Amino acid sequence: MAFRGKEIRNPHTGQHIRFIRTAKETHGASLEMETIYESHSREPVVHYHPFQTEDFVVLHGELTLRIFGELKTLRRGDSICIPPNVPHSMWNNSNQKTIVNWEVRPALDTEYLLETGCGLAADHKTNPDGMPRLLQIAVMLNSFSNVFRLAKPHYLLQKIVFGTIAPVAYALGYRPTYPKYID
Repeated sequence: MAFRGKEIRNPHTGQHIRFIRTAKETHGASLEMETIYESHSREPVVHYHPFQTEDFVVLHGELTLRIFGELKTLRRGDSICIPPNVPHSMWNNSNQKTIVNWEVRPALDTEYLLETGCGLAADHKTNPDGMPRLLQIAVMLNSFSNVFRLAKPHYLLQKIVFGTIAPVAYALGYRPTYPKYID
């Protein structure tokens, strides 16, 4: 469970997250974090959040952002608000670390998605880009579709494919979250 000051890390993507204000503290209104991207971190998969707004403020370094099919570079003091349903990805393409204040509104169950994703990566249960295996993705994307969706393929196709695969994944022991990552 996320709590103020808890830190999680994805060793494959070079991203560290420290929780500042949790869903519990804000009564679900928001989740605020500070995230550190190591130099030349990996670009994550382009994704969107169907019901959430994200606000980012660069505190140190540079942040590369892919949004509306274009690349942007945000520097110290720059901010961006990403509304629901806007595909994006962000990473650090510079030679120095980048520190960003990141707020998600409403919080929903984003904490569990982040904790699980970082936990799987730390336990080497992801590929070198930090993405879980297909069966793990199927159960996670079905469970967390209210907070995270892949930009491609179309969401309807994702629901069909992952909905078909998820029962097999559950039968093999895969779960959307694991107590060791969220407790």
